[in-house]
Amino acid sequence: MPAIGHVTRNGEGFKGQIRTLSIRTEVEIVPNSRKSSDVQPDYRVFSAGVEIGAGWLRRSEMSGKDYVSLSLAAPEFGPRRIYANLGRAAGQDDDDAFAIIWNPAD
Repeated sequence: MPAIGHVTRNGEGFKGQIRTLSIRTEVEIVPNSRKSSDVQPDYRVFSAGVEIGAGWLRRSEMSGKDYVSLSLAAPEFGPRRIYANLGRAAGQDDDDAFAIIWNPAD
């Protein structure tokens, strides 16, 4: 799966960039301080102060490790949502480095 960005741990959240062929923007993934039920997201995703998505903590069935599942939407992405996961960045020894790994819907 292709990485469409990279982030590093920033306190309890993450900060970095989304980079595709046509999009290059700073992104911040912050804990959802207003979460009041299990169906609400664990994280909120912002770019330039605009909320563009949300993230949920999930547990991998294979490894048993936690990861963040993202859902992103903005006019620049077109009419569909982008689904991605935060995963370890390939070739990185830094435990605080993560790739935003695109999950194509089709």
